[in-house]
Amino acid sequence: MNPETGWLPDYLLIGDSFASGVALFADATGRITRLSREPADLARAIRLPGQALLPGCVNAHSHSFQRVIRGRTEHRTSATRDTFWTWREKMYHAATALTPEEIHATARMCFLEMALAGITTVGEFHYLHHAADGTPYADRSLLSKLIATAAREVGLRLVLIETAYARAGWNRPANPGQRRFITADPAQFIADVEASQAFAAHSFSDGAVTVAVAPHSLRAVTLDYFKQVSSYARQQGLPVHMHVSEQTGENDDCVGEYGATPVTLLAREGGLHDAFTAIHAVHITGAESAALRAAGATVCACPTTERNLGDGIVRADWLLDGGQMALGTDSQVQIAPLEDARQLEYHLRLSHHERAVLALNAGLPDDRVSGLAGKLFACATEHGARCLRLNTGKLAPGSAADFFTVELNDPSLAGADEQSLLAGIVFSLERTAIRQVFVGGKQIVHDGAHALAPAVVAQFTAVQRRLWNRS
Repeated sequence: MNPETGWLPDYLLIGDSFASGVALFADATGRITRLSREPADLARAIRLPGQALLPGCVNAHSHSFQRVIRGRTEHRTSATRDTFWTWREKMYHAATALTPEEIHATARMCFLEMALAGITTVGEFHYLHHAADGTPYADRSLLSKLIATAAREVGLRLVLIETAYARAGWNRPANPGQRRFITADPAQFIADVEASQAFAAHSFSDGAVTVAVAPHSLRAVTLDYFKQVSSYARQQGLPVHMHVSEQTGENDDCVGEYGATPVTLLAREGGLHDAFTAIHAVHITGAESAALRAAGATVCACPTTERNLGDGIVRADWLLDGGQMALGTDSQVQIAPLEDARQLEYHLRLSHHERAVLALNAGLPDDRVSGLAGKLFACATEHGARCLRLNTGKLAPGSAADFFTVELNDPSLAGADEQSLLAGIVFSLERTAIRQVFVGGKQIVHDGAHALAPAVVAQFTAVQRRLWNRS
């Protein structure tokens, strides 16, 4: 048996440019071995006519259970103003009501939709740890195991981002909707992380499930709790993710408790480093963006969720000026990684009243050398892989063979040539164009379809009917 498998599309993305006549080869472990133009290699590679091949997208921030509230919050409540904080109560209702079986079914639905959107890796920011009344399950890792199992059943690579939640906020009473999130003791949280690591190593020996840690936010954990978890993670070489400055109210509370906004406080306390990812970072200053860049930290923006919740606009023009930005689907209101990529630019266009804000060639006449599409696509791929500490998100020898293809004759791409194709994909691609998806060299989507889709959709539909018929 040949130890390598090769694929030959019409176009293959190398860096931020497409090349023709190049085959990609991977070995039996699911790693890319080489890119080849040799006639003998091209002859034996699997032909993918009429398709372009790109590295799989990396979703660096997901709350899969929130998929159940899609379409359930798009109305006015009795509140004077509908905001993130009023939306959060509806989310807490769902979080409290879901059973373990329903959490598994919902995760499968969410991960299925990701696969069909060209996502090959997901970072699941997981904070549903206990039963609805806050009582730990007999197996404290039960829900973590169900999330990991769901991802692997669908075929995605998963980073289980175990999330610490210890309180409702500074000077705030306990919120019943948060009971199943709470692990008050940082030592217990760390023990739970280690249990998840042991499960992942034992059950997924191919390395397709790994673990990271996330103190949820500086409103959900104290600074001392953050330091204990962050110190542990750095000792173990684990990524650290954290919600940072999504809301102005979050900044105000942090100033009230510590005399500084979250990024300023983290910089002061040594919490910013190259394994740290700030989720959202909407309400930060230019100086704080410089501090994040100087530390080598990543900012993970979730533009679709941020616009849905009215959070605000991420200053990608500050953050990408020598910095790293990843992307996440967060609340699952829409699962479309390239939509999030293009919104980094589009939101700035609306606020700046100009075009191509993030382009590299400001003032130059030739838009083909602007690098804008490549810059945004890197946020959806390489930068996400970096903040999850994974060797994926690019098509290069040694990287995981995680990739997807697009149909060149799909109506959303028809007429694109080699020069305009990446911009067409980043700014205009529709999901109908996504044809094949591979994770670790194994195909999980065939001609735009996933084998588990009928069963997963039926099971999730039943969950929704039970959930929203409850009193």
